[in-house]
Amino acid sequence: MGHDSHGGSFCKAAALRETRAVQKSRTRQRRLPTRTRQAALAKPHLPTRTCQPGRERRESRALSSGRACVTRPMAHPDRFLLAGVMGWPVMHSRSPMLHNHWLAEHGLAGAYVPLAIEPGKVGPALRALRPLGFSGCNLTIPHKQEAMAVVDELEETARRIGAISCVTVRPDGSLLGANNDCYGFIENLLEAEPGFRFDAGPAVVMGAGGGARAVVWALAQRGAKEIRLVNRTFARAQALADEFGAPVRAVDWSQREQALEGAALLVNTTSQGMVGMDSLDLSLDRLPAHGFVADIIYTPLETPLLRDARLRGLRTLNGLGMLLHQGRPAWKAWFGIEPKVTPALRAKIEATLEPGPR
Repeated sequence: MGHDSHGGSFCKAAALRETRAVQKSRTRQRRLPTRTRQAALAKPHLPTRTCQPGRERRESRALSSGRACVTRPMAHPDRFLLAGVMGWPVMHSRSPMLHNHWLAEHGLAGAYVPLAIEPGKVGPALRALRPLGFSGCNLTIPHKQEAMAVVDELEETARRIGAISCVTVRPDGSLLGANNDCYGFIENLLEAEPGFRFDAGPAVVMGAGGGARAVVWALAQRGAKEIRLVNRTFARAQALADEFGAPVRAVDWSQREQALEGAALLVNTTSQGMVGMDSLDLSLDRLPAHGFVADIIYTPLETPLLRDARLRGLRTLNGLGMLLHQGRPAWKAWFGIEPKVTPALRAKIEATLEPGPR
């Protein structure tokens, strides 16, 4: 009982001072011109109080710890930031950990939550974002293409890719669809291999879904001369190749290993190799020794495909960096802040992931 009762009077006094400060702040805001007041409320602020050792103030003398509290700008009580990720399944996603880390890092009151939305129900879910007070959301399997018909406007990159990974609720309530996967993929690759040459040789992309669309578009924009698109259902690969045009060429599944001959880059965009899924049925015997193997999966950190490539002495890259980097433009759109991808953030998320087979 001693600790709680000893500090009770100080806490009550501090709370009273804080209440009076808020009341004064609100009074001053009412005197501001309407536009100025609205602008002040639109921007998130830092938390109210932080403790700094060594600075003693009159009200802290009752504290035996010697830590003094310094008043900082207060997060507006009417502004609780909300965002999330829609998918099915979605509970495996590390997006909530990523975005909640950034919220804490920037001292913002808010939450980023997983939203389990069944296939075919993404329309009502997206339309509920505004009334629920969400700034926006990310989209993952299987909603990236279906959501295109729901949003009010598409950014040009998303329109060309044919899939969206991010939705922003604009001030008028309308929904803007964007694709940040292409940005995340390229940033992840260049972070690992700063001097990577996209025109060094053919690229082979496994899959023909939303992830494949983003990767193929990104590679073409970066100057890839030939992109060999391989999918179990040839018609889907061919349809994507027809839509994108040169340099994309569809390859039949039975020819998947021949497609590796002379390739400089192999990218898996399927779910094969993810935790709980079968491994990608692909031998790397025909991939050149200089080949680079990337997987957009990050659960586990090393898929069977990446393990096989590593044991052959090939350079490899998992999809965690793609997840981290694609979140940056989303934050810019939702909150007007461009957060950083740091080694500490990467290590924090890696610590929660399975390493994969050894």
